[in-house]
Amino acid sequence: METINHTHTHTHTHPHPNYHPPNYQKRGILNNILNPLRNVVDGIQVKNNRLAHLICQTIPCCCPFERRIRLFGRVFDIPALCKLNPLYDEFVGLRFRALSYLADVCGEDVTKYIC
Repeated sequence: METINHTHTHTHTHPHPNYHPPNYQKRGILNNILNPLRNVVDGIQVKNNRLAHLICQTIPCCCPFERRIRLFGRVFDIPALCKLNPLYDEFVGLRFRALSYLADVCGEDVTKYIC
């Protein structure tokens, strides 16, 4: 069996180890109000394992609101409501950065945080 060698080089660099692209800025009054809060969440850098563990324990890996209910012989699917949360994408990104920090920098096994 042949080994696979990494032969290409990366030409792009990022100023921060936890770099992630900024979210698309939507128009509207509600979005204008929420954009500073989105920037705060996006600006959180995961730099220690205690914070990373706290983030992974606090932010669930899947939406806890999705349910299938049987009532009078019929099945009702209640869709996940997480996408209604205006900061959903930012929290998912923060959780991913925490998981990446634990796995890449700390070398920890993160399978207990993955659904």
